Amino acid sequence: MKLLQVPTLELEQRIEQELEENPALEEVSKDIDSEHDESPENTENSNHTDDFDIRDYLDEDDVAEYKLYTNNRSSDHENLDMPISDSLGFIDYLLSQFRLLSDSETERSIGEIIIGNIDENGYLQRELPAIVDDLAFSQHVFTDLKTVETVLKKIQTLDPSGVGARNLQESLLLQLQRKNGHELAEQVLSRTFDAFINKRYDQILHRLNISETQLSQAIQEIKTLNPKPGSAYSDSTKISSQTVIPDFIVTPENDSFEIILNSRNAPELRVSKDYAELLQTYSESQQKTQAQKDAVTFVRQKIDSAKSFIEAIKLRQYTLLGTMEAIVDLQSDYFRNGDITTLKPMKMQDVADLIGLDISTISRVVNSKYVQSPFGVFLLRDLFSNAVSNETGDDVTSAEIKAQIAEIINGENKKNPMNDDAITTILAEKGYSLARRTVAKYREGLGFGVARLRKII
Repeated sequence: MKLLQVPTLELEQRIEQELEENPALEEVSKDIDSEHDESPENTENSNHTDDFDIRDYLDEDDVAEYKLYTNNRSSDHENLDMPISDSLGFIDYLLSQFRLLSDSETERSIGEIIIGNIDENGYLQRELPAIVDDLAFSQHVFTDLKTVETVLKKIQTLDPSGVGARNLQESLLLQLQRKNGHELAEQVLSRTFDAFINKRYDQILHRLNISETQLSQAIQEIKTLNPKPGSAYSDSTKISSQTVIPDFIVTPENDSFEIILNSRNAPELRVSKDYAELLQTYSESQQKTQAQKDAVTFVRQKIDSAKSFIEAIKLRQYTLLGTMEAIVDLQSDYFRNGDITTLKPMKMQDVADLIGLDISTISRVVNSKYVQSPFGVFLLRDLFSNAVSNETGDDVTSAEIKAQIAEIINGENKKNPMNDDAITTILAEKGYSLARRTVAKYREGLGFGVARLRKII
């Protein structure tokens, strides 16, 4: 069940881990095939290994049950190792700059504590009074709040611009002050920040007594600033969380579909022939020493584990393909033309009923899986939606409704964006009868803010 949940990339890592930990498990490759399959004798051994059961070579009384376990953890035990932060490059960069500015050992100690509390986005994550206490208890450096604030001001002059701020407003102001000549933008941020982030432009115009043109120019300048100044120095070697590897490839072919499970989802694994031969040697020996029995106990455990893992992988492949075939069968029109309006309402229970599996199994299959079609790569979960009735009584999908809402919002006048009531009215004119709160839920799910937050001046 756990293997069903993991996407392709994680599955590869899981298999690699199993191959490293279990010497009785091996991945079939051309090199292995050519080494073992050159003669009829080896072919016979291969067939024998597939049906191999180590218990044929052992008497149940030979080994105590407790000796069959190497640890007290189950095979699906979660790895709870603490992840190691990889932000040292950014911190070291700040420290190297600050050490050139510090005037004393005390100032350097204060600066190192402050910089050590700056996160990967460039923000100070600890209150200054707490830093004063930290210095006293951990560094035996006794100082006051004013001195710590003075050191922080020095840190805020470092690159990148805006680093060391305690909040977004302070970071943006630090960046503007470094640029010089943008007094109006500074006033917008310093005097009307709450109105600015909530796009209450009328309040800004009234409070600062400026024109829309002036405000527009100030906003354009603010947009050039970086809300996460430390992000430019994040480790570029990290694997992007947006890496997408499709688990399925679906291609229309005449009256049917070709459904392929990504080969990286279907590695060919087998029990090691060397381990099988070791047991064969043991069974043929006339005298069995205690050392041999102990060795065979270890081999027995590893082979059982390898066979279980292979079966789990095979079951995963079978379940994934069966589920994808059922989904394509239910959504055949969509997979032929890619038109979202042809996407039918479909629940996980519909798929479960079609292939005779539990809905929890379908949920695990769908989780974090991607499918590649002629119309792009998308999450399998996106194909599932509840039915919504239009004015003619026909069922349409929530995905179709969302597409309509996105089209309406993308085409609106950004200087006077539509509220949810207006969007609800337009949808009704198109034949989609929805409550305003339902429209609001779909809008939020699409990532669009309320009308006020979408306004552009």
